[in-house]
Amino acid sequence: MKFLSISIFLFFTSIIFSQNTYIHCGKLIDTKNGKILKEMTVVVSENKITAIEKGYKKPSTNADKIIDLKNKTVLPGLIDMHVHIENESNPNIYLERYTLNDVDAAFHSTVFAKTTLLAGFTTVRDLGGSGVNIALRNAISKGYVDGPRIYTAGKALATTGGHADPTNGSRKELMGDPGPKEGVVNGVSDARKAVRQRYKNGADWIKITATGGVLSVAKSGQNPQFTIEEIKAICETAKDYDMHVAAHAHGDEGMQRAILGGVKTIEHGTLMSDKTMQMMIDHDVYYVPTITAGKEVSDKAKIKGYYPAIIVPKALEIGPKIQGTFAKAYKKGVKIAFGTDAGVYPHGLNGKEFYFMVEAGMPEMKAIQTATINNAVVLKNDKIGRIAVGNYADIIAVDEDPTKNIKTMENVVFVMKNGIIYKN
Repeated sequence: MKFLSISIFLFFTSIIFSQNTYIHCGKLIDTKNGKILKEMTVVVSENKITAIEKGYKKPSTNADKIIDLKNKTVLPGLIDMHVHIENESNPNIYLERYTLNDVDAAFHSTVFAKTTLLAGFTTVRDLGGSGVNIALRNAISKGYVDGPRIYTAGKALATTGGHADPTNGSRKELMGDPGPKEGVVNGVSDARKAVRQRYKNGADWIKITATGGVLSVAKSGQNPQFTIEEIKAICETAKDYDMHVAAHAHGDEGMQRAILGGVKTIEHGTLMSDKTMQMMIDHDVYYVPTITAGKEVSDKAKIKGYYPAIIVPKALEIGPKIQGTFAKAYKKGVKIAFGTDAGVYPHGLNGKEFYFMVEAGMPEMKAIQTATINNAVVLKNDKIGRIAVGNYADIIAVDEDPTKNIKTMENVVFVMKNGIIYKN
């Protein structure tokens, strides 16, 4: 009797784990070749894509199931290379630094993570928070929390008073003198120690604030804030630990130092010159534009009291210029990686970036490729960004053909990540 019970258990277990899902796709976007395939079937087993076939194939067993997306356009899960998953812009955010604990931020982040996933972004790169982002990444990977696959920088690196100095805007008694442990760098020795601390904390990437920023409580939004020697020390140390470096930068001089120092991506790039664009091409550096954030920040700056007064002129100057810079960089041939800076504006609206890219002159298919195959290359993960046999079953769908109406990317109607359906 005991052996019979075990046999029955194993039989039903084998059925559960051998179940395949057949996704019938009216249109399927081949992101590698930039083509749209019609009437295709994608077969998913557990968390992987196991077959892609022409026509609407029927399941081989009664245990298998069908997902009918015959009147939808199907794409691989999207990748956003610049989010801040721990928080979301609001008029009280500068006060919240002193009123919220890490556990508060952790609970908030779970909401933002799920919102991001349901918007069709199955993978994101988080570029700076308190370190809660590392714990969130781990919780999602273990299945405790619903959210996208996260690559995170943990705490971004700054110089004293720089864009990511966590004590900017504090009164004197609270400013103290933060150092490498807190992500503040002054000199080559600090630079190396700060990277090693991020590695110890569990970060996947390193982020530096190569110039001033718009939303920090500091005067300049564009001055260079690291020496070339410091950036080289950061990038060399990061390489030792198999990590790349992303550089927040609005001002041109700071971008050039970052490129020469060895970073992999430039974030925002607002005041980028033709010379800097050519340097990016020559050094194989990707541009992450974050057009949506620029527009959203400049709009919020017009609301009295939304931001501290010191931020308003920076937001009004920098925000509106990003889309124009993107247009020039794309035309010149700079490699583009899709990123939105979600968190600076409400999470879940990441898809708006597609429209702004197309509006600036990028073809619809190219825009989709920036959020799929391009970003997969930057993340060094060939299992995402494409619907291909052997890849993770990260699959989404939209109502319309995005090559004809790119705004459909703002309304994702089906989301599967790692073979699990989160939205249908």
